[in-house]
Amino acid sequence: MLSPGDLLLVILTAAGCTAGVTLLAFVALRLNRRGTIGVQIRIVVAAVAASITLSTAAIAAEMYFSEHDFQLLLWIVGIAAVMSLGAAWLLARTARRAARALSDSARRLGEGDVVDAAPVAWREFAEVSTQLADASERLAAARAEIERLDASRRQFFVWISHDLRTPLSGMRALAEALEAGVVDDPEDYLRRIRAQVESMNRLVDDLFELSKIDSGMLRLHRESVVLLDIVSDAASDVQQLAAERGVRITHAGVEGHVLWADAHELSRVVTNLLGNAIRHAPEGSEILISASRGDDERLVLSVLDHGSGVASEDLGRMFEIGWRADAARTTDAASGAAGAGLGLAIVRGIARAHGGDVHAEHVPEGFRLNVVLPLTIPTPTPTRE
Repeated sequence: MLSPGDLLLVILTAAGCTAGVTLLAFVALRLNRRGTIGVQIRIVVAAVAASITLSTAAIAAEMYFSEHDFQLLLWIVGIAAVMSLGAAWLLARTARRAARALSDSARRLGEGDVVDAAPVAWREFAEVSTQLADASERLAAARAEIERLDASRRQFFVWISHDLRTPLSGMRALAEALEAGVVDDPEDYLRRIRAQVESMNRLVDDLFELSKIDSGMLRLHRESVVLLDIVSDAASDVQQLAAERGVRITHAGVEGHVLWADAHELSRVVTNLLGNAIRHAPEGSEILISASRGDDERLVLSVLDHGSGVASEDLGRMFEIGWRADAARTTDAASGAAGAGLGLAIVRGIARAHGGDVHAEHVPEGFRLNVVLPLTIPTPTPTRE
C-alpha cells in the first residue's frame, strides 16, 4: 500500500504533467480556433493520450522501476496512445463527412433547392439534417406561393388597367361625337356616358372596399339586421340585370332570421353573390336564395344558380383577388362587373370580418355559394391566413 508521501508524489506528478499538456493543447486549440472539427478532435485526443503517457512515464521513473519494466510500460502506453490517435482520426473523418453533408445541404437550401435528410451517423447532426430538409420543403412551398401571388397581382393590375381604360375610351368617344355635333340623339349619348361613369364608380368603390379589407381598416357597425330585408333590397338592386337575362330570383327559408351584423356590408355581400350568379346562370333560369340555421349558432346563406360553376380544382381560388374562371375578360357596364375579379374577394373579406367564411360547392341542382355567418358577435381570436 502506498504511503501518504508516495501518494502525494503520484498526485503532484500526474497533475503537473496533465496541466502542462493541457496548457499546450489549449494554446494549440486557440491558434487553430478557425480550423476544422477534425483537427480540433485530433488535438484533444492527442492531448489526452500525451498526458496519460507522460504522467505514467514520470511516475514510473520516480518509483524506480527496473529498466525492463520501464520499457515494457512505455511500449504499452505508447501502443495505447497510437491506437487512441487512430481512433481520433477515424472519428474526425466521420465528423468531417457529416459537417460537409450539412454544409452542402445548407448551400443548396440557400440556392432554393429542396434537400433530403443526409444519412449522417451522429444523432445531433442527423437532427440538424432533418430540420434542414423540412425547412427546404417549407421554403419551397412559400416561394411557390409567393410566385403565384405575385403573378396573380401582376395580372390583377393588368386587368384593372384594362377595365378602367375601357369605359374611359367609351366616354371619350361619346364625348368627341357630342362635341363634333354628329349625333342624332344627344340625350342617348349622355345616358350612355352616365352608365360608363357609374360603372367606373362601382369599380373604384370596390377597390376602396378591398383596400380597407386587406389593410384591416374595415370597421363594422353592427346592429340587429333582418335578413329578409337585406335579401329583398339586394334583389331589387340587381333586378334590371336579371330581367335582361330573363333570370328569376326567388328565396326560401329567409324569413325569421335576424343577424347582429353591419347592414351595409351584408347587403354588399348578397348583392355581389347575386350579381355573380346572374352573370353565370343560364338565360331564363332561376336563382334561389336560401338560409338555414346550424347547430353551432351560425347561419348559412346560400345562393344557388343552375350554371355549371367553376372547375373543382378552382373552388378554393375563386375568392382570390383578381381571379376569373374565363381568361377572356370583358366589361359588363350594365352590371357594373368590370371583370376585375373583386366581387367574391370582397364577399370573403366581409364574411371573415364578421367572424364567418364563404365557400363554393357543386350540387345536383347546379352551383352554390354559401356564406356562413355567426348569429351573435363571435369572441375575437387572433388568426393568421
